[in-house]
Amino acid sequence: MCISRYTNMILCLAADKSVYRVISIYGPAPRKRRRLGTMNYLAHLHLGGHRPAQLLGSLYGDFVKGPLPGRFPVELEAAIRLHRRIDAFTDNHPLIKASIARFPAQRRRYAGIMLDVFFDHCLARDWHRYADMPLDAFTRKVYGTLAAEPLLPERLALIAPRMAAQDWLGSYRDFAVLEQVLNGISRRLSRPEGLAGGMQELQALYQPLSADFAEFYPLLEAFAQAALAGRETTSVG
Repeated sequence: MCISRYTNMILCLAADKSVYRVISIYGPAPRKRRRLGTMNYLAHLHLGGHRPAQLLGSLYGDFVKGPLPGRFPVELEAAIRLHRRIDAFTDNHPLIKASIARFPAQRRRYAGIMLDVFFDHCLARDWHRYADMPLDAFTRKVYGTLAAEPLLPERLALIAPRMAAQDWLGSYRDFAVLEQVLNGISRRLSRPEGLAGGMQELQALYQPLSADFAEFYPLLEAFAQAALAGRETTSVG
């Protein structure tokens, strides 16, 4: 996973997986504090349904803003709406707020970024617990779906080839990758020192944060499954 919503940036894994580049996709980083949502590309793709339109909509949610009716096919729009509901559910969940509170007070402003990155790692690491399809097969399906779609949103079209070539979605299985990701994010922050030492804190909190993920993610799965089945009616945007 290579997206942090905090700075509207893409973290690009180099071909040799040794360095990350940071590419702005929405312009300058916002000054306001980030939202608390922790789930990004991989989780949205896992939770949002696995038909091609659902996979596309799960990704479009990070690239398409504003009202939706009539802009896309019905199934794709529904997947974008589910993406937004998942974000809202995550942002407001007490377990996520408790996870944020595990970090030192002076780190709290940036703890959400670190939790985003760490939870992506947890999902990739424990993928076999949550999905029948192997992660490598799932990511190939996603990359193939992107390659077959000629009308991707402009910014997604820009990154999709690199996402596939460098296997962004599978890269978070390796905990060491997180340090490169945090370093890449820090270079885009107005206060780069805000993430200094962040990897050491993630190492120290590895077990409790892993437990938080294990407790929260099944709840998020149940929420998403209910929404897909039409049993959840809460709407966000």
